[in-house]
Formats: sequence, C-alpha cells, structure tokens
Amino acid sequence: MSRTLIVIGLIIVATGLLWPWLSRIGLGRLPGDIVIERENFTFYAPIGTGILISIVLSFVLWLLNR
Repeated sequence: MSRTLIVIGLIIVATGLLWPWLSRIGLGRLPGDIVIERENFTFYAPIGTGILISIVLSFVLWLLNR
C-alpha cells in the first residue's frame, strides 16, 4: 500500500512539473472538456482529460501490481 501511495505521489508531482509542456500538446483542451465563458464567469469541467488520466493511471497501477 505504501509503495502505491509513493508512486501516485510521484506521478502527481511529475504531472505538476510537466504541466506547462503538457498543456502545449492539448492536454486540458480535449474533446469532452466543457468550457463555458461568460463576462465575469468561467466554468471548466475537464471530463475528457479526467477520463484519459484515469485510463493512464489505471494502466500504470495495473503494471505495478503485475
């Protein structure tokens, strides 16, 4: 359990450090991400990005448990 938490933490840190480069390739503006912009209000629901990250993390954790 502790090994899994450490790996998840490292993945979160790596994603945070790499976010400027990841946003350049379109991560965060995928099809399925909902963006509503009004005068004084912006709503952003990253549904497509969340699904993609979930699939990638599930695959990584599956590989670690193998």
